[in-house]
Amino acid sequence: MRHLIDIKDLSVQEIDGLIQCAEDIIKDPLKYAQVCRGKKLAILFFEPSTRTRLSFEAAMLDLGGSVLGFSSAETSSASKGESVSDTTRVVGCYADIIAMRHPKEGAPLAAAMKSYVPIINAGDGGHNHPTQTLTDLLTIKTEKGRLDSFTIGFCGDLKFGRTVHSLISALSRYKNIKYVFISPPELKLPDYIKTDVLDALGLEYTEIERMDEVLPELDILYMTRVQKERFFNEADYIRLKDTYIFNEEKLKLAKDDLSILHPLPRVNEISPSIDDDKRACYFRQARNGKFIRMALIMKLLEVSV
Repeated sequence: MRHLIDIKDLSVQEIDGLIQCAEDIIKDPLKYAQVCRGKKLAILFFEPSTRTRLSFEAAMLDLGGSVLGFSSAETSSASKGESVSDTTRVVGCYADIIAMRHPKEGAPLAAAMKSYVPIINAGDGGHNHPTQTLTDLLTIKTEKGRLDSFTIGFCGDLKFGRTVHSLISALSRYKNIKYVFISPPELKLPDYIKTDVLDALGLEYTEIERMDEVLPELDILYMTRVQKERFFNEADYIRLKDTYIFNEEKLKLAKDDLSILHPLPRVNEISPSIDDDKRACYFRQARNGKFIRMALIMKLLEVSV
């Protein structure tokens, strides 16, 4: 039995295999419509979510399986003081696989240590979000045709952004990628990511504060929102939330084939005025989330067409 807690739990070959499977699902969804018939996915979301929760549900339903679970801690026995491990062991009696989101780093790992069924980390605090990373990788592969040899800029909240941390960790295993980190000093990429991933592998990266000066160089721009729920001080959030807004003026500086990604939800860091531009990939990115999660569920349940 395998779990997916961290993107590093998957080898490059396994990631490439999942992407290939997702691409085949996109081409021929009917071929996969019953592969999980009789299987149940439990959604244990101790933290609010729209895209991740619904895409997991849609993924299992499109595979012919069924879904049960809860979408907030208040509607679970956690509100009575039950531990994550106990909740997981109980739900494992009713479901074949579990997708868990939790505000505390390490909660899905703790659950996996006691679980009877595979656990998928659907986001744990500011730490990891491996299925969003798989979504991002599928989107990059679809838009660029490759997962190597490009320059990617990460912009916004790089300190608390778990999607950023996971994607850097995944991309670090592919060749010839240059990284540009665009953020205010208060939201810079954590030192442990730079030390343990980028510096350890000798990867090329730059840290800057202004987006404009690097936009012409970027092949991919990964925008993130400044996450209010990650701040202890509301005044700091209000001061920083509008630091970076990508609009039509900035788009004029970009390459014609720039790919703009965003894990969503968006607040105002990307102007809706560019949504219909071919370079805006974030809604296609959200759609890709269902297909890659379908591939992952199949892998962890060891089912195939």
